[in-house]
Amino acid sequence: MTAEREQPSPRTRRPAASSETVRVNMSRQKRRDTGCEMAVRRILHAEGIRYRVDFRPLPEERFRVDIGWRKYKIAVFIDGCFWHGCPAHGTLPKSNSAWWSAKLQANSQRDRRTNEVLRARGWTVLRFWEHEYPAHIASTIQQQLKPNSTCSNHAT
Repeated sequence: MTAEREQPSPRTRRPAASSETVRVNMSRQKRRDTGCEMAVRRILHAEGIRYRVDFRPLPEERFRVDIGWRKYKIAVFIDGCFWHGCPAHGTLPKSNSAWWSAKLQANSQRDRRTNEVLRARGWTVLRFWEHEYPAHIASTIQQQLKPNSTCSNHAT
């Protein structure tokens, strides 16, 4: 018997952008291959470490990992300060603030659920903010990979 999954509450319709400039800027926001993510990937690649990018670690779940290793069950997320509510840099837009508050809070709840689901399945979850130094992020990832293998240069 399969466990019933709790159904998310219906989403409210996204309000129209407050200006054309805002609409254009928001449409250009990347979901993957952000500057910080690319910098971290370049460092890892230069060190001979291979990885998977933007993949579903658990096929039955919708979430995707920014950088990861299936073999070692390590999932890395590099979260944007705005979208994930960074305590140091996260801001709340003045226009449509009630909608944005609910949206950003839902993002944080989804992040927590993702962490819980992965950890329950034996994965190590590493979360970083986009403002953290890429070299520090890469170093932390390398430290997690070291105990798993003496040769961690294969994407699995």
